[in-house]
This record gives sequence, C-alpha cells and structure tokens, in this order.
Amino acid sequence: MHPDPRPLVLSLAGITKRFGPLTANDQIDLDVRAGEIVALLGENGAGKTTLMSILFGHYIADEGTVHIAGADGQLVPLPGGSADAALKAGIGMVHQHFALAENLTGFENIVLGTQPLFSLTLTRRAARAKIERLMAESGLTADLDVPVARLSVGEQQRIEILKALYRDVRVLILDEPTAVLTPQEADGLAATVRALAGRGLAVIFISHKLHEVLALCERVVVLRGGAKVADRPTAGADRAMLAELMVGRAIPPRERPPSTPGAPVLSLKAVSVGSPGQRDRLEQADLDVCAGEIVGIAGVSGNGQGALASLVAGLAAPREGEARIAGARLGRADPSGRIAAGVGRIPEDRHRDGTVGALTVAENYVLESISEPENQSGGFLRRGAIRARAQEAIAAFDVRCPGPDAAIRALSGGNMQKVVLARALAREPRLVLAHQPTRGLDIGATTDVHRRLIAARGRGAAVLLISEDLDELFALCDRIAVVHAGHLSPAMDTQGLDVRTVGLMMAGHGAGEAA
Repeated sequence: MHPDPRPLVLSLAGITKRFGPLTANDQIDLDVRAGEIVALLGENGAGKTTLMSILFGHYIADEGTVHIAGADGQLVPLPGGSADAALKAGIGMVHQHFALAENLTGFENIVLGTQPLFSLTLTRRAARAKIERLMAESGLTADLDVPVARLSVGEQQRIEILKALYRDVRVLILDEPTAVLTPQEADGLAATVRALAGRGLAVIFISHKLHEVLALCERVVVLRGGAKVADRPTAGADRAMLAELMVGRAIPPRERPPSTPGAPVLSLKAVSVGSPGQRDRLEQADLDVCAGEIVGIAGVSGNGQGALASLVAGLAAPREGEARIAGARLGRADPSGRIAAGVGRIPEDRHRDGTVGALTVAENYVLESISEPENQSGGFLRRGAIRARAQEAIAAFDVRCPGPDAAIRALSGGNMQKVVLARALAREPRLVLAHQPTRGLDIGATTDVHRRLIAARGRGAAVLLISEDLDELFALCDRIAVVHAGHLSPAMDTQGLDVRTVGLMMAGHGAGEAA
C-alpha cells in the first residue's frame, strides 16, 4: 500500500485524560491529512467528546501532544486549554449541543468574534454575501434575521455549521451534523463536505449513522472504553463490522414482529395547538395511535412536532378540535394528569426537559412518581427504597454510572437517556411518547431503545415516535405521518413508503407530488 502523499495537518499523539478514577482517553494517536474525511466512532462514553474537547481547547490533556500545520505547512504544537488558539489555528467544531447566543440573530451568531457586530455597512454586506454563498453551496438555509431562540432546532444546527464554514477552517469537526436534516439536506451537506475536502479541508466526522460514515468517509477511527481499537479504511467495511468494533460484540438485527392494533389510545380530531402565528404549531390535525402499534411522525424540526409532543405530554392544550387519551378528553395543559392517564414521556431534550442536572440518578428516576406511597411516607422521602428501585433500573437498563447517588449531569448522553427511558417505561404506560428517543446515541444504546419500544408495542402499548431519523422510523413504525408547516398528513402504512418520498414530504411536497 502506497503512503498517502497528502500533507499532515493534524497530529495527536499519546493523548490521555483522566477524571478522577475514570480514564476517558488512554494513549490515543490520531493523524489527519489535508483533504481527508475521517470518521470518529464509538459508544456514548467511549471518549470521542473528550478527545475532541482536548483538540478544541476545552480540556487540557494529562499526557500527550497536539500538533497542527502552521502557515508554512510544518507541524507546530497547539497550546492546550485555549479554544481561541484552536480557532486561530484553523480548527472549527460544530457541537452536537449548540453553542449559540440565543438573543442574537443567525447572522450575528455566524460573524460573532470575526468583526464588530455594528461595523460599517459595507463590511456587513460583504459578510452577508459570503454567508449567502455558503448557504447556496451547502443547501443549509436558515433565517439570518431573527433571534436564534426563535429558530427551529434544525435551523440552529445549520447556523452552527455555517458559523464554522464562515471562518475558513482547515480542520472541521462535525459532531452529529445531520441529526436534524432531511435526507435531501443530508445529501447536500455531504456534497458540500466532499467539495470542501477536495479543496484541502480536513474533516473529522462524528456520527452514529453508519451508512453516512461508509458513504462519506475514507477512514474510520474507533474508540472503545477510552482506547483506540481500530483505524482502518472504510473500503471493504460494512455497518455490522463497524458496530461490532464499537461495542465489542455482534449487534443482533432489529426484529419487529407482526402486530394486530387494538382500539385507539390517542385520538386527535381537527386539533390545533399553538397560536396561528407560532412557528412550531399544529393545525387541524387528525391522528389515531392504537394499542399495539408504533406510529411515527416524520418532519424537519420546528414544523409542528413540538406542538404535538407538548399536547401529548400535557404541556399544552388544544386551541381547537378534540383530543382524547383512552377516551378521556384533553381539555387543558396538565402534565401530572397525563402521567396519571398512563402516558410515558421521553422528551426531545434530555438535558433541558428530561432531567434535572443537579439531582442524582435516583432522584431523577422517581421525578414523575415522587408523590406515590412507595417513594414517600408522611411527607418524607423513602430514600432507601428510592435508591433500591433506581439500582434495579440501573442494572436492567445497563446505565453506566457509579451508582444511584451519582449526579445525573455527570453521565454521558446515552446513559442519561437510559435513565429517562427507564422512568418512562417503569409503570408500563398505555401510551408512550418517544420524542427523538435516540438522538445522539450510539448503535448499542439505540438498539436497546428500539428493543424496548418494540417490547412496549408487543405488550399492547400505543407508541407515538417522533423522529427526524427516517431509518429509525422505517425500522420501527407500522405507520408514518409527515408534518410540515403545522399540517399533518394521514398516517401511511410503512410498507408502501420509501425514504425519498417521505423526505420530499418533509420538505413540503405533497404525498402525490413526492411519489
């Protein structure tokens, strides 16, 4: 095999990082060349985020060195613990969890730090022209003139990517960049990344979508338990091989046995949620989700699925129309009432809505049942019983943490999600609201979430699965509806659909036009 003639732009050698007794990175080496697209894979907690945080200056390595090519092409040491030094060296990072100033507009976020926000009109005009060119080339459209807080999750992700591209980076780290994109948008991003790599940009691509890794990346580096276990070309690899490298064992194929749906558990008749001018709203929606079936909601984030989830979770009331759960009409916002009615809730954002970071794993596990006699007596918490039940859930759901008394904010995203899932399914709910239940999860954790949702369906629960991952929807759902601009299509049998048609419907094309 001939050596790669492209010059090195980045070299990490012997990187080790410890957090108390935990070794997050253990003697990791990683070289990246100009124009190379390298995938970085691993389970949640494998050390990917720590390694990239060291590279981007958020952490300082306990051992090892980072070198990056200077202006003359020679490798020079990169100072540790300085994001500013990393940016000036040409390293850009698009984080899985956004790093945007929500009170500023999309335009202001993109140019933030590159020029005064109130600079001369001519300078702003040139900046805007560059951003619009990047948007045209990448297909990553977003409203540049409203505060980021008013943008959908998908648009915020696009602003993050544009912010990195705007800085003419030489090394671009993409952490789950397609999580909220339609298939067509993801294809557009992939084409953009290839074009940028063709001009010499080095790309580190972090994704749990293995088909994207195989299609886009030329090399894959796999971390497991903080150590590098593989560094090989993607040519000749397949999803099963990569999954096994990540988790250290073969991943069994997903199986969705046949099911005979029962009576409707969730029923919406001409339901509208949110004000007419609200972006994420629902208008005149009809939907039935029956016992023993999984119904999926596909759509680009911000098109109404948030309003639907809020209604089911009890955070919003119908503006008009009729909504029922198990025959009981939903007339007002009532979270505790939804829980009492048998709704198990897996919210979209596990950090913001699913957990309280300052509380322990055990306390988070019983948040929705804290008033039950099993959890308190005479106004005092039964902490021993709570810890015991949490320990059982930790074992049953393979939550990797020091124990029930650990602060939940210290857990990886995947393990935090397992706690949320365990809480949602603890009482065998009649209706499961699963809103982006596997976003940012590795293949092992995703497989476990899917298995448990299918098991809930098998015992007769109705499952409403809201996801932007079309592979997930097609793998799990009996029927799929598409939401766009607040309008919900009829739920269609999955067997008669294909990913491209649903992707076009997500972009606003009607079912007939998409077909």
